[in-house]
Amino acid sequence: MRLPLIKHLTNFIDENDQDYVNETIETLENLIESDNLKDEELDVLGEILSNLYGAVEVDNMVKKGESKKEALNNFMKRVTGSIDK
Repeated sequence: MRLPLIKHLTNFIDENDQDYVNETIETLENLIESDNLKDEELDVLGEILSNLYGAVEVDNMVKKGESKKEALNNFMKRVTGSIDK
């Protein structure tokens, strides 16, 4: 997960709608089920999906009242904390 990409995607959600990102997630999840993808391609798709999921989570946090900056920081702390465990 990369914070600049998540921030970029949350800006996209602000300007458009979270539904676009959710539909992209559904499409990519369907694509990864294909037997015709190489391991490297799966890794890239997985990274893209994690950033998309992160953006949706941050957007949900903002909708619950957090500032965007606070939501981004709290999300990354939570992710980093789960990796350290």
